[in-house]
Amino acid sequence: MQPLSIEEIKTLVENAQSPCVSLYMPTQKAGPETRQNPIRFKNLIREAEERLTEMGIDNTEAVEFLQPAKELDTNEFWQHQDVGLAIFISPNVFRYYQLPMDFQELVVVSNQFHLKPLVHLVNNDGRFFVLALSQDNVRFFEGTHYSIQEVEVENMPKSLDEALLYDETAKEGQRRIGTSRGGTANPFSQPGEFHGQGSPDRDEHQKDILQFFHAIDDALHEKLRDEKAPLLLAGVEYLFAIYREANSYKHLQEEGIHANVDIIKPEELHEQAWQIVEPIYTQSHKAIMELYQQIAGEGTGRASSDLKEIIPAAYYQRVDYLLVPVDHQVWGDFDPETMAVDLHSEPQPDDQDMLDFAAIHTLLNGGAVYTVDPGELPNGVPAAAIFRY
Repeated sequence: MQPLSIEEIKTLVENAQSPCVSLYMPTQKAGPETRQNPIRFKNLIREAEERLTEMGIDNTEAVEFLQPAKELDTNEFWQHQDVGLAIFISPNVFRYYQLPMDFQELVVVSNQFHLKPLVHLVNNDGRFFVLALSQDNVRFFEGTHYSIQEVEVENMPKSLDEALLYDETAKEGQRRIGTSRGGTANPFSQPGEFHGQGSPDRDEHQKDILQFFHAIDDALHEKLRDEKAPLLLAGVEYLFAIYREANSYKHLQEEGIHANVDIIKPEELHEQAWQIVEPIYTQSHKAIMELYQQIAGEGTGRASSDLKEIIPAAYYQRVDYLLVPVDHQVWGDFDPETMAVDLHSEPQPDDQDMLDFAAIHTLLNGGAVYTVDPGELPNGVPAAAIFRY
């Protein structure tokens, strides 16, 4: 099983070969409810077989086509689930993802994979970072609304002792900073000044911590160079001010998580982090909605709720922001050569969800996609887009 990412989404889009089967289902992680997992799964497989035969595929071929998915149906597989399962099958692709998102049951058989339910997990909507600071055990986490996981950062020192190399003068209590990745002897020639009362030993120790944090920031700069997601600090409060002096990441948040990061559990870290981050994304959704309504009211043509205009714009890299309902489908077909969009009230063989098409192409072309409830869209429109030009 590959980790889900924008690159994985791109792989699914570029390697799609008809027919493409997309299966989504909620899964139970523990308890007697787990017995429902294989039952739901078999029902989805049966529905996929029916959809394939409706496309003119022989029943025997349809059963064989879905065999890789059927082979997942083992006790061991169902014992290791998250809260959602997504499976994608085509003549040259078989992928499945156990994900921290509760999907609605859905079967889509088309000439492309149905990927819109995954958008919320792979774009920056709800994404954040946590840097857990400790002099003995620094850790870096990447989180979303649904989960958090520790991530290794290349060249990031994990402890103060690792960052500060001892030489022969260490016996006399003197330390020197180690060579940086760039090869300079001391990249921290101006580590900063500390003011106020305190012993010389304490002042020297704080300078060591600052140099340590410069080394951490240096490693994070490489990893977060193109990121915009918020970064939170976790740890004891006095370390926060020192780290902010070393920090170069523009999206470091003022509010941090006060905790003993050596013993805090990831789920507790996630809960506290999301309480800080959620208002940021709520405000972002509201700001994009207000911006859409403002531009739409100006009549400049830079905003639209017409799918027949949004779909070709998404394909040809014109959509900057897209607001789209994740659990609603609009079936149809798009011809890139003529830019014709045909919409159907009921799905026909080879139809795609046009909302899915617009969302995925917006995301792959560098636009931002915001998944919303249908009721959040103004005046009951199926989607809302702001164009780059």
